[in-house]
Parts: sequence; C-alpha cells; structure tokens
Amino acid sequence: MKHCMECGSKLELKPLRDEGLIPYCSSCQAFRFPVFNTAVSMVVLNESADKILLIQQYNIEGFILVAGYVSKGESAEQTVARELKEETGLDVIDMQFNKSEYFEKSNTLMLNFACRVSNDERMQTNHEIDHAQWFSIEQARENIRPGSLAQRFLEGWYANTRLR
Repeated sequence: MKHCMECGSKLELKPLRDEGLIPYCSSCQAFRFPVFNTAVSMVVLNESADKILLIQQYNIEGFILVAGYVSKGESAEQTVARELKEETGLDVIDMQFNKSEYFEKSNTLMLNFACRVSNDERMQTNHEIDHAQWFSIEQARENIRPGSLAQRFLEGWYANTRLR
C-alpha cells in the first residue's frame, strides 16, 4: 500500500511502538495498516474420502481447487459451505483448516480447508466452473496445475494427512 485509502496522499513508513515501521499518512495523521482480500480454497473429498474434486475455470488450462471470496460478515467456515453449494451443489459434512498463504497477485490471504461432502454423485456445477472432475488422491496430485497455490495447498494437506 503506497497511498492513503482515505485521502490518496503518499504514505511514509513511520515507527509505531511495538509494531515496527507502519505506513503513515501525514495529511490524515493516521497509521494505515495493510488492507487485503480474504478467500478460501478447499481440498474437497467425497464422502468416503478417497477422491478429490478438481476444477477448471475461466478457460484457463489445468486443474485447481474450488475457491471463493469471504463475504462481509461471513466466517471462513461459512464461506467454504456457501461456495461449495453455489459452485457445485455439494453439501459439506465436515471440514478442517489446512493452511494459509498470502497470494500477492490478487492481494488475497488464502485460507485453505479440507472438507468432505455428501451427495457427491449429484454434483452440478454452475457458470463459474468450466469443468469439474473427481480424481483418486494420487491422480489429483498428478493433475493439479504445477507450481500453483492450489498445488501447494493440496501437497500440504497430503503431507499433513500422512503425519497422523
């Protein structure tokens, strides 16, 4: 963040006690903490937890995880359930937080969850998804877009499940 979101003045870094160097607006005489988007992504498992759902979106080649932005007043867990229902028609049975990562390209803090869904045989995607497909866990690892945030989340989940 280089400019004040209130007045547009250029920000300068100024020390704030116990916080370090924080962007400061001389015009507003106020510190401006970073502002970013928040979204969730999901390692979606079928009810028996032996298949993972991957999707393709926006005419971009390669498979990724289902994801969506958190709406105002909504928890991350509520977003997981809402986004899955909206985009795939699937109902969440249970979920567990996996890991988070800041995604600079869209200025978004991504929160990744692993979740199991019921009614996986009745999946019906909406207009946001070009293609959705169930893969075995190993096939999902082979087919997810290489070098993507989705791949890092899937591999992080996979490593964590092997630790238990």
